[in-house]
Amino acid sequence: MLTEIDELYDKTIECPICRMEFSSKKVRLSKLRLIKRDKDFLSYYKGENPLKYSIFICPNCGYAATEGKFSSVTKEEKEIILKEISSKWNKRSYGNKRTVDEAILVYKLALYIGQLLDYKKIDLGTLCLRLAWLYRIKENKDEEKRFLTLTKGFFEDGFYKESLIGTNMDESKLGYLIGEINRRLSYKDESVKWFNTVLSNPNINNNPMLEKMVREQWRLAREG
Repeated sequence: MLTEIDELYDKTIECPICRMEFSSKKVRLSKLRLIKRDKDFLSYYKGENPLKYSIFICPNCGYAATEGKFSSVTKEEKEIILKEISSKWNKRSYGNKRTVDEAILVYKLALYIGQLLDYKKIDLGTLCLRLAWLYRIKENKDEEKRFLTLTKGFFEDGFYKESLIGTNMDESKLGYLIGEINRRLSYKDESVKWFNTVLSNPNINNNPMLEKMVREQWRLAREG
């Protein structure tokens, strides 16, 4: 049986805002045991879910961001964080094992900071999608739907108006996710339209697994 000690380890990080060193829990990849994966890519694991630990948050100044973005802060962005976050922050740590509710609080702070720092729409949408996933794990359908709706808006804006360079998306994956989110929100026509857009993209042939998922969800949307 896996124990908490087996699954989690401490990662030491230096905050780019206040220069304080702190630790944050991470899940050992070698200990992950996948149970199932939803069609919008939420993964369920036996034991701890790394989704809860993807945000680093400084206990001293309140700066929060995904691991990939945490250290990349400009001088102007640092000033925004100090003024809008740190000046109002009550020092507290989220560096131990996190509940789903604690993970939600941390993600919401990261989303707020992302809006303050004018993140790409794709990055804001990804944070909203992860919040929807956490609410799904909590079985809170209203809040899941609220954050899926926010995800849909950010992703659609990003698809039409932004470059996907530097994100973890390509056009096919993003189009598929928009179609699947529309399907989950019961926007049947929109969902089918997005799945058709992905299937008409010649690059989909390079990803047979995604193409199979698109065709399956397209059928579900048509029948829904």
